Amino acid sequence: MLHLRLFSATAPCIPPSSSFSVEEYLTENCGLTRPQALKASAKLSHLKSPSKPDAVLAFLAGLGLSSADVAAVVAKDPQFLCAKLQRTLAPIAAGLTGLGLSHSEIGRLLSLAPTNFRCKSVVSNIPYYLSLFGSYEDVLRAVKRGPYLLSSDLENTVKPTVAYLHECGLGACSIAQLLIDEPWVIGTKPERLQEMVASAEGLGVPRGSVMFRHALRASPSSAKRRSQPKWRT
Repeated sequence: MLHLRLFSATAPCIPPSSSFSVEEYLTENCGLTRPQALKASAKLSHLKSPSKPDAVLAFLAGLGLSSADVAAVVAKDPQFLCAKLQRTLAPIAAGLTGLGLSHSEIGRLLSLAPTNFRCKSVVSNIPYYLSLFGSYEDVLRAVKRGPYLLSSDLENTVKPTVAYLHECGLGACSIAQLLIDEPWVIGTKPERLQEMVASAEGLGVPRGSVMFRHALRASPSSAKRRSQPKWRT
């Protein structure tokens, strides 16, 4: 079972060593290039032994991540190596397994959004996104463009936005496609979303029409938000 393997994926206790080099560890154990390791090591200067990162690497290996995948995760989020295995990573992975996700599916999700993967809301958010987007592949497409989806507040942010889009006449498929293309829309402030709707209507595109979704994307408010994204969680 995955959760048993994850909970047992702990490295042996190794006492701190004055000779431990974070930069060397990143190149030799994580596959980072020297420039990548130099940049990443600045965020891991507090590490004095390999025990914690070894446990995290074992966790990633348990999910089937390749060496290249591991290097990409660590380069993107060096502090992932310091994530709490028993309190954070293992419970999240076990929860996702309980939802029916395979090792490889969990690994792909983690690879796309390692920072947001550490939020416990991932387990409760995924079922909603599966129903919203229609398939796991489309969930991954949305997360790739908007990793913050994993840590967003469903009740106070996501669901109200989706409900408003329904009120504007968009069907389930149109909403899903809009949010795959522009996932930041889910977390935009209500007044900005209303500006987008008003702009689309000002272009002569009525709510509920086939082109309404495209008009929302073409609105000045949308273009401005796309160039300077901010997320409301």
